[in-house]
Amino acid sequence: MADLLNIGLSGLSAAKTNLSVTGHNITNVNTPGYSRQDTVQQTRPAQFSGAGYIGSGTSLVDIRRSYSEFLTTQLRSSTALNADVKAYKSQIDQLDSLLAGSITGITPSLQSFFSAMQTAAEDPSNIPARQLVLAEAEGLTRRFNNIYDSINAQNEFINKQMQSVTGQVNRLAGTVAELNKAIAGVGANSHPPNDLLDARDEAVRELATFIGVTVVPQDNNSLNLFIGSGQPLVVGGQANSIEAVQGNADPTRFDINFISGGSTQNISKMITGGEMGGLLRFREEVLDQTINNVGRLALAINDEINRQLGQGLDLKGNVGAALFNDINAPKLMGLRVLGMQDNVSDVSGQLRIDNTQLLHASDYRLEYDGSNYTAYRLSDGAQMNVSATTDPITGKVSLSFADMASPPRDQGFSLTLSAEPNSGDKFLLQPTRRGATDIAAVLDQADQLAFAAGLRSEAYLQNKGTGSIGQPDINMVISNPASPLDNNFVADELNLDALKLIDDLELTYNSNTGRLEFPSPMVPGVTFTEVPEEGANLPSTITGYEITPGQTNTLNFAIQVDDGNGNFQNYTVSLSFSGRPENGDKFTISFNQHGVSDNRNALKLADLQNQQVVGVDANVKDIATGMSFTDDYGNTIERVGTLTAQARQDDIATGAVLQQATDNRDSLSGVNLDEEAANLIKFEQYYNASAQIIQVARSLFDTLISTFR
Repeated sequence: MADLLNIGLSGLSAAKTNLSVTGHNITNVNTPGYSRQDTVQQTRPAQFSGAGYIGSGTSLVDIRRSYSEFLTTQLRSSTALNADVKAYKSQIDQLDSLLAGSITGITPSLQSFFSAMQTAAEDPSNIPARQLVLAEAEGLTRRFNNIYDSINAQNEFINKQMQSVTGQVNRLAGTVAELNKAIAGVGANSHPPNDLLDARDEAVRELATFIGVTVVPQDNNSLNLFIGSGQPLVVGGQANSIEAVQGNADPTRFDINFISGGSTQNISKMITGGEMGGLLRFREEVLDQTINNVGRLALAINDEINRQLGQGLDLKGNVGAALFNDINAPKLMGLRVLGMQDNVSDVSGQLRIDNTQLLHASDYRLEYDGSNYTAYRLSDGAQMNVSATTDPITGKVSLSFADMASPPRDQGFSLTLSAEPNSGDKFLLQPTRRGATDIAAVLDQADQLAFAAGLRSEAYLQNKGTGSIGQPDINMVISNPASPLDNNFVADELNLDALKLIDDLELTYNSNTGRLEFPSPMVPGVTFTEVPEEGANLPSTITGYEITPGQTNTLNFAIQVDDGNGNFQNYTVSLSFSGRPENGDKFTISFNQHGVSDNRNALKLADLQNQQVVGVDANVKDIATGMSFTDDYGNTIERVGTLTAQARQDDIATGAVLQQATDNRDSLSGVNLDEEAANLIKFEQYYNASAQIIQVARSLFDTLISTFR
């Protein structure tokens, strides 16, 4: 009887435990990360009798969770990847809408500005048309400023979000470390604490939504977590931390530091996965590049418009005033140079934009080792050639930068340091970063817009032939007569005093020689020369050009002017000559004193819209290597748009992978209420049947006792 009673009791105990486990499963059906549990039973040792071995009941040996390390790892990695993509996509969607929007983008305002310029060029003396140019210029600068402010706001949001995410990472790292301690302590009895293991797995999965982690199991059932390039976030029961801090070079751009004990390491470039990885990836791949692209465009528009205005005359006959602010104002030059916070010296710098056409949309890092300067272009990591000279009187150091091409390509800017730095000092150079916020329209007088060209030409009314001379197209070049003439360099502003010396220069056609002869003797201070090849020395003077009557002849020559005060200006002049002149016919080139209706410089200003003046490769001759303003901005929109489309596809793909990984994990570890309801019925019947065994044993015992009464 006792054996039968023990068998019934063992079944009763097993059924009760199974009912408890089933109830535990049901009540945790909505608990994140919970793994379904079930019992593991085995028979008790049988007892030998004369008829053989007789069973002695059942016993529970384990309560096991339905768990797969492979599926859990897959879910964790899918979570990190999807969180990365979602963070990246949420940011790039905003940027794409900003750049491509008809209200917020640059293209509509740029088109309106050049449309107003074209309208003004059609009637250069029309003051309302000129006022419209000023208004559109103001609108264009505001559009650039607003884009910079919006991008800067995104950067500030990323900084704040990085601070929030680091707090979550540190909290979860501490949770995992505490759970490691608890699991290691409980696991000593060889029975794993299922609920603690589930809680830790869920904490690690949640951690993966914020930062990519590598998980390494240990023999005592604890988990070590690593981030970045192997930095230990959690080791056993010890958790390290990370923090978001102002960048060493740029305080507006936060970095992530890993803190372990008393040491700190910058791991911003090492982090991948999770929301943190997505934010950092967006900032480095898209945000930095975009703000530099837009800044370079703003600098190019500013410089090209101002320089062309400086080559014309306004309604009062003065050299044109700048429409936009000076890109090389001392304050702006100083803001482009940032010394690292850990520099030993307090050396400051002034970065001057020398040629906007050659600028790269990139920041640069400058390092000094005590004897040599080394610079890198951060957009592609290319090392630069750095030429440095020190002023023996002031101690200032002047540096120029070129890439490693053959021949080296100038980067379009130069740097002046206030003194020689200390060994180990580093500087962040940002030639284009602030271009969009620094641009401003400063001209408020419409009559100061220089729409007229500096020179004009005309034929004498008394000429007998049909010879016709075109209006001269002039470009300013060097101001030092001892220097080689460089056709690629154009000065910023006309020398008005020198230009006025070109007064009624008389050209006479000589039918005997077939030449259009320049005045002889020359006007004092004015010299005619041939246009030399780039880099060649200034050539000898010329006396005229051979003309082919009946055809269009192109005359290219240089005029060097000395105003007598040590000021020199060199102009290259191009003009056409056609028709059939007769001997003695005269033509003049002179200062455009009253060019009120002259629109030649206005047409050049309008034509800047289509000129390839951004991102020019100075080493490639006779090939258009640059981009127009519209094309450059279009490339920026296209790049961001392509990355946005890719991010949307990645979001769909990683979402599908995450859903599949979740389903795979849930198919094994998730609680199925229908299955658990069936188990309740099964284990209830099991319990009742075990109780019936006990009842039978009791009845048999009662029958046996009654026989002895």
